[in-house]
Amino acid sequence: MNIAELTTRLHAIRDRNDWRQFHAPKNLAMAASVEMAELVEIFQWLSEDQSRHLPADQLEHAGQEIGDVVLYLLLLCSELGLDMNQVVRAKLADSERRFA
Repeated sequence: MNIAELTTRLHAIRDRNDWRQFHAPKNLAMAASVEMAELVEIFQWLSEDQSRHLPADQLEHAGQEIGDVVLYLLLLCSELGLDMNQVVRAKLADSERRFA
């Protein structure tokens, strides 16, 4: 599945539920931040080794929170008129130049 297809499916959910009214860029950025905080909470008091070997239930929870963050970022890109593929490729190329 590609990013365009994911975004289309996400927009369908948004539109079916009349959520676009809540999807100003500032709201989506805040929502992504909240979901990221929920992901951080999973790891908050773990050792490095524990964080690398999560029990199945915590691993599933981490996956759910990662999914939430990614979906909010997809919506944010859409609202800002940014192409997620292009944004990520440009950042990766910049990192390759800077850190190679």
